[in-house]
Amino acid sequence: MKPIGIVSALAAEARTLGPAVPHGTGLRQLADGALLAVSGIGESAAAAAARRLVLAGATALASFGMAGGLDPTLICGAVLLPEEVAAGAGPETAPSATSNDWRQRLRAALPASCIAGGGRLLTVDRPVGRNAKVDLWHRSRAAAVDMESAAIAAVAAQADRPFIALRVIVDTAADELPPAVIAASAGGRLRTGRLLAGLVRAPGEVTALIRLSARYRIATRVLADVARPGSAARRALVGGPGAEEIR
Repeated sequence: MKPIGIVSALAAEARTLGPAVPHGTGLRQLADGALLAVSGIGESAAAAAARRLVLAGATALASFGMAGGLDPTLICGAVLLPEEVAAGAGPETAPSATSNDWRQRLRAALPASCIAGGGRLLTVDRPVGRNAKVDLWHRSRAAAVDMESAAIAAVAAQADRPFIALRVIVDTAADELPPAVIAASAGGRLRTGRLLAGLVRAPGEVTALIRLSARYRIATRVLADVARPGSAARRALVGGPGAEEIR
């Protein structure tokens, strides 16, 4: 059986899946056979990575990484397995459904320590601060936001491949993203120089950045726990959807 394809925006997210070997066309292969693409931040980059996975023979696609919480009840480290993803908050935006069989098997296999949730995942074109989170929550009732999953879902739909998203909450609905982080993330990747320059201009944001770094470490540990080699969750993730869902 051909492998599934996993897209992670950041190398740090991908590293929680374990060592990988070069596979060609910029892809990596994990020890259990899954193909991995580290796309970079944003929808365009994620879509390109998803297309490379499809061309390499991936039978299904997974979006794997972190997200920002919109639902006020979600805490840092909660695992989100959304039933649907959407590229916009308006009612005119049709969401894409995730694989029901794959999602349910993965949720049942999560470590007992995990706090898991579902709902809608909203993909946005830039990081959002606390006020924007409140607005998006009221308009969309989406549980969380990321910057890649809707694009991966669109490629999966075009290629007639099952799709799933697994995202761990980093910043909660009550957490403020430092404006320096938002500005440094413009254009699809985090520019460290711009981030440092922003912090020099606004040193008061350092405290918020330290808090965000602590949240990031928590989310990374949860991702690593979910993806631990040999675990039930790892087998459910790389095992993909049921045979009836694979075209």
